[in-house]
Order: sequence, then structure tokens, then C-alpha cells
Amino acid sequence: MSEEANPFESLQSQIDDAAAYLDVGDDVIERLKHPERVLETNLTIERDDGTLERFKAFRSQFNGDRGPYKGGIRYHPQVSRDEVKALSGWMTYKTAIVDIPLGGGKGGIVVDPDDYSEAELERLTRSFAKEIRPMIGADRDVPAPDVNTGQREMNWIKDTYETLENTTEPGVITGKALDSGGSEGRVEATGRSTVLAAREAFDYLDKDLQGATVAVQGYGNAGWIAAKLIDEMGATVVAASDSSGGIHNPDGFDPVGAKQHKNETGSVVGYDESEEELTNDEVLTLDVDLLIPAALENAIDEDLAKDVNADVVVEAANGPLTPAADDVLEEKDVFIVPDILANAGGVTVSYFEWVQNRQRFYWSEERVNDELETVIVDAFDALVEAYEENDLENPRTAAYVVAIQRVADAFEEAGSWP
Repeated sequence: MSEEANPFESLQSQIDDAAAYLDVGDDVIERLKHPERVLETNLTIERDDGTLERFKAFRSQFNGDRGPYKGGIRYHPQVSRDEVKALSGWMTYKTAIVDIPLGGGKGGIVVDPDDYSEAELERLTRSFAKEIRPMIGADRDVPAPDVNTGQREMNWIKDTYETLENTTEPGVITGKALDSGGSEGRVEATGRSTVLAAREAFDYLDKDLQGATVAVQGYGNAGWIAAKLIDEMGATVVAASDSSGGIHNPDGFDPVGAKQHKNETGSVVGYDESEEELTNDEVLTLDVDLLIPAALENAIDEDLAKDVNADVVVEAANGPLTPAADDVLEEKDVFIVPDILANAGGVTVSYFEWVQNRQRFYWSEERVNDELETVIVDAFDALVEAYEENDLENPRTAAYVVAIQRVADAFEEAGSWP
């Protein structure tokens, strides 16, 4: 692997690529390349043994021109200021490409949650919620789950906010459990949008998804749900991986069984339907019809991209390709459905949850899934229209052309005042 790309610089590079095709002033583009504000804070909690420990945490509010800031909170040792800035920017353009009235934000705590008890994680989560309380709210900034966080943490943040504000405001955060105001369909949403985007891409390219071979790198929530749903569509999942390694069977395997094995053992490695074990890089470079990177940023750099053999790449993860990798795959004529569209199911159903919270009226799972499909299909159609009308070199640039134009229009229509 070559030196890891800075995710914030990758975001800015993607914006610059799209700006060349937009009738938007350089001054506006410069504004849209930077977050409006970033909170960096230190959290100190008491461990179970009575000692104190300090944690660095962040919340980036990138852009609110189209609505309240929206974006997840991740717990990971590699969380950094530049990472949350980049992720909040990607969220800004993600909400814009799927045309929902929200902006972009992101947060994170530098922590490996595996090293801490549930009680310690609750104290840490509530400490973070207390710090970001002045920034968040149903009309200001609406956090959500991300890497290593889920319904549990969102419920803690909601309770902390409501207790300190002496109010009831379920719309302050999304990704909650159903009994706490969550939405049907939220858990599967990111994997579902990935598969819907893959289906649309195969249809656009006049390829048959039935029987297509699929490799999934990353077998967390988004990855395994995508594997399950694309298997139900008739494709054949031949490889999967997680942080411990990968598995491969050229004849395919049951993705649900692989998930059950991971739940029992902590990894997909060792699953009895696998014929061989692979590294993550080997999973990413298999000769397959569809590759779904569903782990963290920068999974495929320039060097690894030279060995990628997939015909279509659909990004379930945020920023899994470096800009240099993009260039290599473009030369190889690989069709890439970018993250800001492919994995937008999570924020779209979070938006649906927010709407339901505001109305105090909740939808069926069927309605949620139907509404999500409409949003993703419409977004893909807008991407294709921009791709063809502007004779663009790749679908990623097309997605940013659509998204940046929408954000720039919102900014310019609002006007500017001191």
C-alpha cells in the first residue's frame, strides 16, 4: 500500500474536479470546500476501576445551506479532525445528490470501544452529548450512528439531551431504537441503497445482475446487508471479508450463514462454505462483476487499483477509493457508483425518521423501503443525466456536479449579509 491519502484533501479534489463543469464562481467553490465550524473537545470519564481517562472528540458542521446539519458519530481509534471534516463534507453532498433538505455534519471520538465496558461507554457517550448539546437540535444539527455506534448510543444521546433541556425531542437524533422513536427500515437502509444503486448501474450498463459475481469487503452492517439483499436479487456472493481476513468460494456461499458465523466467532474467516481464506486486498482484487467496498476510507489506493478486476464498483463505505485510485480505475473503464449516492440510504431513512419524529406519525417498513427506492432511483437518474449531458469522465464527478450545484443554488438564493 502507498502512503494513505488525507480524506479531507480527497474531498477537496473531488469538488475541484466537478467545479470545472459548473457555472459557479471560484469564491463560492472555495466556500464549499471547507466546514463552517469544527468542535474539538476533550472528554474525561471515570473508568470502572476509579481512574480517569481523557478522550479526544470532534463534531464538524460542514454546510447548512439546505437544512440542519446531518451526520453520524463514530467511535474508532483512527478518528481525526481531517477525517470528520471530510466525512461532514461528503455528507453535505450526499444529502444534496438524493435531494433531501439537510446539510452535512459528522462527529467522532478517538476510542476503541472493544477496550471499554458498557458502563464506561455510556459515561463517554453522555459526556460527548453534554459537550455537543449547544450545537445539536432537531432544527440545528441531527447526529446519527456510524462506525461502532448504533441504537444504544443514540438512545443515550437522546436521553441526555432531553434530560438537560427538560424537553421531549426525539428528532434531535436518528438511528434510535423503535421504542425510542426510531424508524422501520433504518438498520438495512445503507445496504439496501447500495444494492439499489448496483441494480440501476447494471441496468444502465445493460449488464445482467442475475448470476453476477460479487465480492464484499467489510462485513459490518452495510456490507452484510448488501450481500444478503443482492443474493436475494439473484447475484452470487463469492467473497467477503472483515478486519480479520476474507473468505472465497467461486461457486458462491450463503451470506446470511457467513454473518451468523461472524456473530458466533467474531469473523467471517473459518466459515464452512468457504473454499479458501484471502486477505482484504485479495478480496478487493478478485475477478468479479461487482465489488462492494464496505469498510473504511482509503481501502483502495493507486497501487491496489491497478490490480482491481471488477467491472463495477459500488461504494458502500465512505471514501473507499483515493483520488489516484479513481484515476486508475477510470483508465480501466471501471464503472464506479460513488459513495455519496450508493450509501445514501442511511441518511435518507434517517431523514424519514426525522420527519416521522416531527409529525409524531410513524410509517410501515414497506412505505420506508418504497420511499427509499424512489429517492435512490431518482438520484441515479440525475447522475446519469449529468454524466451524459456534460460528457463527463466518470460517474463520481457527475454526482458532485449535481450535488454542488444544488448546494450553491441554495446559498446564492439565500443571499449574503454581514
